[in-house]
Amino acid sequence: MKVRPAACIIKNNKILLMRYEYNGHSVYNLPGGNRESGELIKETLEREMIEELGIIVKVNELILIGEVISKDQKPDTLHIIFNCDINENEPVINKNETSAIDIAWVEVEEIINLNLYPNIGSELLKRISDKSQSIYIGEINQVWY
Repeated sequence: MKVRPAACIIKNNKILLMRYEYNGHSVYNLPGGNRESGELIKETLEREMIEELGIIVKVNELILIGEVISKDQKPDTLHIIFNCDINENEPVINKNETSAIDIAWVEVEEIINLNLYPNIGSELLKRISDKSQSIYIGEINQVWY
């Protein structure tokens, strides 16, 4: 199982997402990436933010954990979402480090209307508005494009 930490970065009630194109569909995800051998999860997230977006982040509390269990050739993935703050720089896509087309600052409430990977829009919205929600959500029902 792959482990993919991601950053939930909110500024002015907008959440930072990365946009991809798959088979004519825009798909969004929270910025993050795959853990490298010997790396702590927090270190993975800090490294990925620098490599892909050129930002220095402060990794705060854990807000969501969920699993995408693949029904085909893709590896199963454990998604670990942290609340993060940008400490330095403004996010800009580094095309050498990601296949994302661009970034998008989306109104937090709109994430439930987007194609997200992982498909956690409604669960994430619950945790943003109510910190007492359980962190572990179990299996994520993922749509593939």
